[in-house]
Amino acid sequence: MNLAIEQNDNMKQEVIFLSEDLELVGHLYRPADYQPERRYPAIVVSHPFTGVKEQVAGRYAERLAQDGYLALAFDTAYQGESEGLPRHLETPHSRAEGIKSAVSYLSNLPDVDPERIGALGIAAGGGYAVFTARTDPRIKAVATVNAVCQGSLLRDGLNGSRSPEQLQGLLAAAAEDRTAQDRGEAAATRSALAETAQAAAEQPQRLLREAYDYYRTPRGRHPNAENRFVVSGLDALAGFDAFSRIDMLAPRPLLMIAGADADTRYFSEQAIASAAEPKELCLIAWASHFDLYDREPCVAAATAKLKAFFDRNLP
Repeated sequence: MNLAIEQNDNMKQEVIFLSEDLELVGHLYRPADYQPERRYPAIVVSHPFTGVKEQVAGRYAERLAQDGYLALAFDTAYQGESEGLPRHLETPHSRAEGIKSAVSYLSNLPDVDPERIGALGIAAGGGYAVFTARTDPRIKAVATVNAVCQGSLLRDGLNGSRSPEQLQGLLAAAAEDRTAQDRGEAAATRSALAETAQAAAEQPQRLLREAYDYYRTPRGRHPNAENRFVVSGLDALAGFDAFSRIDMLAPRPLLMIAGADADTRYFSEQAIASAAEPKELCLIAWASHFDLYDREPCVAAATAKLKAFFDRNLP
């Protein structure tokens, strides 16, 4: 259901649509040679964990529009400009419902061909895009960039770096926060990133060091991205597997793009191994996880691959 559209410029509009009675705010990008009488293929773009639409999701949506697609990057419920309390809550359910609602919104636009809608997800958004598309046949093609299963990342840590005892500590904190909220206390939140540049430099994994450089410096910082999460939401994430029964996507096509030097590359490799045909893994040479957020020529290589994929599968 379209609630409001605010014209920002010729290529980007602010749009609002409902998901579980919450207003979600998105940016809808259109091609520079847009013709309102045409019906275009469209792509839903999902942002990373604690990210917002103005960051990497918007960058890729804008590139897709330059390649002839209508592309919708939106803030998931409880985050960014979208509604929902407590703020910064992350749950697989709300993430999936947001993607489905975005597909519904696009399907009812007069300039969108509902038979040519695809999904693109970045990092955690890639995991959610795959998870959602398995059971939503309206999504005709799925692509990811440095896909991450947020559930696995919570349970196991990056490359298995989290111990069972550490996981149990997180689940105990989530349970305690639920009890505290029932007493009327505000939902507890934690930072998803190191709090200082010095703390980030001391992180043992490249992903965690680069996350600070992207999200907390002028490179990628945005005031709507506070990079926090609600502690009580961790229990739902802990039971989540983004790539379980990924074979259900078939015969719809899957493209997974990853940086050849990304700490998160193994997520895409494992998912592709379990997926059914048609499927493709594309590794971008020399690219780390965050290189594919905004570094050229890495982004150009990824968007060229995305254009070829969606041109072929949303003809």
